[in-house]
Amino acid sequence: MKYSPASSVGSLFGRMSAMGKKYGVEWWILVAGAVVILCVILMAALAPVIAPYNPHDQNAGPQLAPPSPRYLMGTDDLSRDVFSRVVFGSRTILGVAVLAAIISSLCGISLGLVSGYTGGAFDKFLSLVMDSVYSFPGLILAITFAAMLEPGIISITVAVAVIYIPTYFRLVRGQTLSIKEELYVEAARAIGASGFTILWRYIFPNVIATVVVVFSMNVADAIMIEAALTYLGLGLPPSIVDWGMDLAMGKKFLASGQWWMITFPGAMIAILALGFTMLGEGLAEILNPRLLER
Repeated sequence: MKYSPASSVGSLFGRMSAMGKKYGVEWWILVAGAVVILCVILMAALAPVIAPYNPHDQNAGPQLAPPSPRYLMGTDDLSRDVFSRVVFGSRTILGVAVLAAIISSLCGISLGLVSGYTGGAFDKFLSLVMDSVYSFPGLILAITFAAMLEPGIISITVAVAVIYIPTYFRLVRGQTLSIKEELYVEAARAIGASGFTILWRYIFPNVIATVVVVFSMNVADAIMIEAALTYLGLGLPPSIVDWGMDLAMGKKFLASGQWWMITFPGAMIAILALGFTMLGEGLAEILNPRLLER
Protein backbone atom coordinates (compact mmCIF):
# COMPACT_ATOMS: atom_id res chain seq x y z
CA MET A 1 0.00 0.00 0.00
CA LYS A 2 1.41 3.40 -1.03
CA TYR A 3 2.26 5.80 1.78
CA SER A 4 0.10 8.93 1.88
CA PRO A 5 0.94 11.86 4.20
CA ALA A 6 -2.67 13.02 4.08
CA SER A 7 -3.99 9.64 5.22
CA SER A 8 -1.40 9.50 8.02
CA VAL A 9 -2.40 12.94 9.28
CA GLY A 10 -6.07 11.97 9.04
CA SER A 11 -5.41 8.79 10.99
CA LEU A 12 -3.53 10.76 13.67
CA PHE A 13 -6.37 13.24 14.10
CA GLY A 14 -8.82 10.34 14.18
CA ARG A 15 -6.92 8.68 17.03
CA MET A 16 -6.67 11.98 18.89
CA SER A 17 -10.39 12.55 18.51
CA ALA A 18 -11.08 9.04 19.83
CA MET A 19 -8.85 9.70 22.85
CA GLY A 20 -10.66 12.99 23.40
CA LYS A 21 -14.02 11.20 23.48
CA LYS A 22 -12.66 8.62 25.91
CA TYR A 23 -10.97 10.95 28.40
CA GLY A 24 -12.82 14.20 27.80
CA VAL A 25 -11.37 17.63 28.45
CA GLU A 26 -8.40 16.17 30.35
CA TRP A 27 -7.02 14.79 27.09
CA TRP A 28 -7.15 18.17 25.37
CA ILE A 29 -5.48 19.83 28.35
CA LEU A 30 -2.65 17.29 28.00
CA VAL A 31 -2.44 17.87 24.24
CA ALA A 32 -2.36 21.66 24.65
CA GLY A 33 0.46 21.40 27.18
CA ALA A 34 2.39 18.98 24.97
CA VAL A 35 2.04 21.33 21.97
CA VAL A 36 3.41 24.27 23.96
CA ILE A 37 6.36 22.20 25.19
CA LEU A 38 7.06 20.82 21.72
CA CYS A 39 7.08 24.32 20.22
CA VAL A 40 9.61 25.55 22.78
CA ILE A 41 11.76 22.44 22.28
CA LEU A 42 11.75 23.01 18.52
CA MET A 43 12.62 26.66 19.08
CA ALA A 44 15.57 25.65 21.24
CA ALA A 45 16.75 22.99 18.79
CA LEU A 46 16.50 25.32 15.78
CA ALA A 47 17.75 28.44 17.55
CA PRO A 48 20.61 29.16 15.08
CA VAL A 49 18.12 28.98 12.21
CA ILE A 50 15.28 30.92 13.82
CA ALA A 51 17.25 33.73 15.50
CA PRO A 52 18.13 36.54 13.04
CA TYR A 53 21.08 37.75 15.13
CA ASN A 54 23.69 36.44 17.51
CA PRO A 55 22.23 36.88 21.02
CA HIS A 56 25.47 38.54 22.16
CA ASP A 57 25.74 40.88 19.15
CA GLN A 58 25.80 44.47 20.44
CA ASN A 59 25.52 45.86 16.92
CA ALA A 60 22.24 44.16 16.01
CA GLY A 61 20.37 47.47 15.79
CA PRO A 62 19.72 50.80 17.48
CA GLN A 63 19.68 50.97 21.24
CA LEU A 64 16.30 50.37 22.94
CA ALA A 65 14.41 50.09 19.65
CA PRO A 66 10.74 49.14 20.15
CA PRO A 67 9.23 46.04 18.50
CA SER A 68 9.00 46.38 14.72
CA PRO A 69 8.95 44.16 11.62
CA ARG A 70 12.76 44.16 11.64
CA TYR A 71 13.16 43.69 15.40
CA LEU A 72 10.17 41.58 16.39
CA MET A 73 10.70 42.04 20.13
CA GLY A 74 12.80 45.19 20.01
CA THR A 75 16.37 45.66 21.19
CA ASP A 76 17.83 46.10 24.67
CA ASP A 77 20.08 48.77 26.20
CA LEU A 78 23.14 47.08 24.68
CA SER A 79 21.60 47.05 21.19
CA ARG A 80 21.08 43.26 21.26
CA ASP A 81 18.07 41.72 19.56
CA VAL A 82 15.54 40.63 22.22
CA PHE A 83 13.90 38.03 19.97
CA SER A 84 17.26 36.31 19.36
CA ARG A 85 17.96 36.28 23.08
CA VAL A 86 14.52 34.80 23.81
CA VAL A 87 15.11 32.06 21.23
CA PHE A 88 18.55 31.11 22.54
CA GLY A 89 17.46 31.54 26.17
CA SER A 90 15.01 28.67 25.73
CA ARG A 91 17.98 26.31 25.57
CA THR A 92 19.25 27.36 28.97
CA ILE A 93 16.00 27.27 30.91
CA LEU A 94 14.84 24.01 29.32
CA GLY A 95 18.18 22.32 29.92
CA VAL A 96 18.44 23.39 33.56
CA ALA A 97 14.80 22.61 34.47
CA VAL A 98 14.62 19.20 32.78
CA LEU A 99 18.09 18.10 33.95
CA ALA A 100 17.33 19.19 37.53
CA ALA A 101 14.07 17.22 37.47
CA ILE A 102 15.86 14.14 36.11
CA ILE A 103 18.57 14.30 38.78
CA SER A 104 16.09 14.81 41.62
CA SER A 105 13.79 12.05 40.37
CA LEU A 106 16.61 9.51 40.04
CA CYS A 107 17.90 10.28 43.54
CA GLY A 108 14.48 10.54 45.18
CA ILE A 109 13.02 7.43 43.55
CA SER A 110 16.08 5.29 44.36
CA LEU A 111 16.23 6.41 47.97
CA GLY A 112 12.45 6.09 48.40
CA LEU A 113 12.40 2.52 47.06
CA VAL A 114 15.31 1.37 49.21
CA SER A 115 14.14 3.17 52.34
CA GLY A 116 10.55 1.97 52.10
CA TYR A 117 11.52 -1.62 51.34
CA THR A 118 14.28 -2.07 53.94
CA GLY A 119 12.64 -0.13 56.78
CA GLY A 120 14.29 -0.09 60.19
CA ALA A 121 16.79 2.46 61.43
CA PHE A 122 17.95 3.34 57.91
CA ASP A 123 14.41 4.23 56.91
CA LYS A 124 13.88 6.36 60.02
CA PHE A 125 17.16 8.24 59.54
CA LEU A 126 16.57 8.92 55.84
CA SER A 127 12.98 9.98 56.47
CA LEU A 128 14.15 12.42 59.12
CA VAL A 129 16.72 13.95 56.76
CA MET A 130 14.24 14.26 53.90
CA ASP A 131 11.54 15.72 56.14
CA SER A 132 14.05 18.29 57.37
CA VAL A 133 14.91 19.33 53.82
CA TYR A 134 11.24 19.30 52.81
CA SER A 135 10.31 21.66 55.64
CA PHE A 136 12.34 24.51 54.13
CA PRO A 137 10.66 26.74 51.50
CA GLY A 138 11.93 25.60 48.11
CA LEU A 139 13.10 28.99 46.86
CA ILE A 140 14.95 29.80 50.10
CA LEU A 141 16.73 26.44 49.98
CA ALA A 142 17.64 26.93 46.32
CA ILE A 143 19.01 30.40 47.09
CA THR A 144 21.14 28.92 49.87
CA PHE A 145 22.67 26.25 47.65
CA ALA A 146 23.15 28.66 44.73
CA ALA A 147 24.94 31.13 47.01
CA MET A 148 27.31 28.38 48.18
CA LEU A 149 28.23 27.31 44.64
CA GLU A 150 30.03 29.06 41.81
CA PRO A 151 27.72 30.59 39.16
CA GLY A 152 27.22 28.23 36.24
CA ILE A 153 24.91 25.74 34.56
CA ILE A 154 25.95 22.80 36.74
CA SER A 155 25.70 24.79 39.96
CA ILE A 156 22.20 26.11 39.34
CA THR A 157 21.06 22.67 38.17
CA VAL A 158 22.26 21.10 41.42
CA ALA A 159 20.70 23.90 43.48
CA VAL A 160 17.32 23.37 41.81
CA ALA A 161 17.54 19.55 41.87
CA VAL A 162 18.21 19.27 45.61
CA ILE A 163 14.92 20.86 46.64
CA TYR A 164 12.82 18.24 44.79
CA ILE A 165 14.51 15.08 46.01
CA PRO A 166 12.34 14.90 49.19
CA THR A 167 9.18 15.17 47.04
CA TYR A 168 10.01 11.99 45.11
CA PHE A 169 11.32 10.29 48.23
CA ARG A 170 8.16 10.83 50.27
CA LEU A 171 5.90 9.80 47.40
CA VAL A 172 7.80 6.64 46.45
CA ARG A 173 8.51 5.59 50.04
CA GLY A 174 4.83 5.80 50.98
CA GLN A 175 3.77 3.72 48.01
CA THR A 176 6.57 1.21 48.58
CA LEU A 177 5.50 0.68 52.19
CA SER A 178 2.02 -0.20 50.95
CA ILE A 179 2.97 -2.28 47.91
CA LYS A 180 5.56 -4.44 49.67
CA GLU A 181 2.76 -5.94 51.76
CA GLU A 182 0.79 -7.10 48.71
CA LEU A 183 0.38 -10.83 48.09
CA TYR A 184 2.29 -10.88 44.81
CA VAL A 185 5.29 -9.30 46.51
CA GLU A 186 5.09 -11.82 49.33
CA ALA A 187 4.91 -14.60 46.72
CA ALA A 188 7.96 -13.27 44.91
CA ARG A 189 9.85 -13.14 48.19
CA ALA A 190 8.74 -16.69 49.04
CA ILE A 191 10.16 -18.13 45.80
CA GLY A 192 13.53 -16.56 46.53
CA ALA A 193 13.46 -13.35 44.47
CA SER A 194 16.18 -10.91 45.49
CA GLY A 195 15.39 -7.52 46.96
CA PHE A 196 16.59 -5.78 43.79
CA THR A 197 14.34 -7.97 41.63
CA ILE A 198 11.33 -7.26 43.82
CA LEU A 199 11.99 -3.51 43.76
CA TRP A 200 12.60 -3.36 40.01
CA ARG A 201 10.00 -5.82 38.70
CA TYR A 202 7.16 -5.63 41.21
CA ILE A 203 7.27 -2.33 43.11
CA PHE A 204 8.79 0.22 40.73
CA PRO A 205 6.26 -0.39 37.88
CA ASN A 206 3.44 0.39 40.30
CA VAL A 207 4.84 3.78 41.35
CA ILE A 208 6.10 5.06 38.00
CA ALA A 209 2.70 6.40 36.84
CA THR A 210 2.48 8.81 39.75
CA VAL A 211 6.14 9.75 39.38
CA VAL A 212 5.56 10.81 35.76
CA VAL A 213 2.91 13.27 36.87
CA VAL A 214 5.10 14.69 39.63
CA PHE A 215 8.03 14.96 37.20
CA SER A 216 6.03 17.17 34.84
CA MET A 217 4.87 19.39 37.69
CA ASN A 218 8.40 19.68 39.04
CA VAL A 219 9.76 20.79 35.68
CA ALA A 220 7.19 23.60 35.68
CA ASP A 221 8.24 24.62 39.17
CA ALA A 222 11.95 24.29 38.31
CA ILE A 223 11.47 26.74 35.43
CA MET A 224 10.19 29.36 37.88
CA ILE A 225 12.93 28.63 40.43
CA GLU A 226 15.70 28.83 37.80
CA ALA A 227 14.37 32.13 36.49
CA ALA A 228 14.08 33.49 40.04
CA LEU A 229 17.65 32.52 40.93
CA THR A 230 19.05 34.10 37.78
CA TYR A 231 16.89 37.18 38.32
CA LEU A 232 18.45 37.55 41.78
CA GLY A 233 21.95 37.18 40.33
CA LEU A 234 22.61 33.81 41.99
CA GLY A 235 22.25 31.43 39.08
CA LEU A 236 24.17 32.08 35.91
CA PRO A 237 26.96 34.42 34.80
CA PRO A 238 25.96 37.28 32.46
CA SER A 239 27.72 35.55 29.56
CA ILE A 240 24.97 32.89 29.40
CA VAL A 241 21.72 33.85 27.65
CA ASP A 242 18.78 33.24 29.97
CA TRP A 243 15.25 34.56 30.34
CA GLY A 244 15.70 35.28 34.04
CA MET A 245 18.83 37.29 33.28
CA ASP A 246 16.95 39.36 30.70
CA LEU A 247 14.20 40.02 33.26
CA ALA A 248 16.79 41.35 35.71
CA MET A 249 18.39 43.59 33.08
CA GLY A 250 15.11 44.90 31.71
CA LYS A 251 13.33 45.77 34.96
CA LYS A 252 15.11 49.12 35.37
CA PHE A 253 13.87 50.29 31.96
CA LEU A 254 10.21 49.45 32.58
CA ALA A 255 9.47 52.77 34.32
CA SER A 256 10.81 54.74 31.35
CA GLY A 257 8.55 52.91 28.89
CA GLN A 258 10.81 50.17 27.48
CA TRP A 259 8.33 47.42 28.33
CA TRP A 260 9.47 44.89 25.73
CA MET A 261 12.73 44.00 27.50
CA ILE A 262 10.89 42.42 30.40
CA THR A 263 7.54 41.49 28.82
CA PHE A 264 8.68 38.91 26.27
CA PRO A 265 11.08 36.90 28.49
CA GLY A 266 8.52 36.98 31.30
CA ALA A 267 5.76 35.80 28.98
CA MET A 268 7.90 32.91 27.74
CA ILE A 269 8.63 31.79 31.32
CA ALA A 270 4.91 31.82 32.11
CA ILE A 271 3.95 30.01 28.88
CA LEU A 272 6.53 27.26 29.27
CA ALA A 273 5.68 26.69 32.94
CA LEU A 274 1.99 26.61 32.01
CA GLY A 275 2.70 24.01 29.31
CA PHE A 276 4.33 21.61 31.76
CA THR A 277 1.59 22.27 34.33
CA MET A 278 -1.13 21.44 31.79
CA LEU A 279 0.74 18.31 30.77
CA GLY A 280 0.97 17.21 34.39
CA GLU A 281 -2.68 17.99 35.09
CA GLY A 282 -3.78 16.04 32.03
CA LEU A 283 -1.63 13.06 32.95
CA ALA A 284 -2.89 13.15 36.54
CA GLU A 285 -6.49 12.88 35.39
CA ILE A 286 -5.90 10.30 32.66
CA LEU A 287 -3.78 8.04 34.86
CA ASN A 288 -6.36 8.20 37.66
CA PRO A 289 -7.93 4.70 37.77
CA ARG A 290 -11.25 6.12 38.98
CA LEU A 291 -11.45 8.26 35.84
CA LEU A 292 -10.90 5.22 33.62
CA GLU A 293 -13.98 3.58 35.13
CA ARG A 294 -16.33 6.25 33.73
